[in-house]
Amino acid sequence: MHLSLDETRSLEIAQQIKSKGGSPFDNAYRAALLLNGAVYVQGFVVAAGTRCQPIEHAWLELDASWIDPTFLSLNRAAKDLYYFPAHKLGIKALKATVEESQEDYPDDDPLPIYGVQPYEYYGDVMLGGKDYLTAYQAAEAKCRELNAPKPNGAKEGE
Repeated sequence: MHLSLDETRSLEIAQQIKSKGGSPFDNAYRAALLLNGAVYVQGFVVAAGTRCQPIEHAWLELDASWIDPTFLSLNRAAKDLYYFPAHKLGIKALKATVEESQEDYPDDDPLPIYGVQPYEYYGDVMLGGKDYLTAYQAAEAKCRELNAPKPNGAKEGE
């Protein structure tokens, strides 16, 4: 099932939590604590345009749509964003994992969360399990598609 970004709810929750650009994991965590029934999602976002590349990101899934409290800082229209989920956590599991990480590693940021250890390391790309690699490869493929040469004289979006 392909979900779409709920731009209105994304902007509303961003205002509520005073979203900070460049902090998608923290923004999604704080938003998840406010929205009953939300699922915290980590993965990659691809923004159509020049120099397309997968960006590690976090957002929420709620009521069959995605809510991205960092959406505004991506500087793209919702139609130009493509999300590739790798890891999902319910609120109870999210809170427990963050609390445990803060207790065990107080000097480290508890987010992002990469699933069950041991993690695999994919070079300079990321940590995470096979689900991360799969999501990253799908995001890379989307970038290749978006960056493919257009037929003679066609403009982007044609």
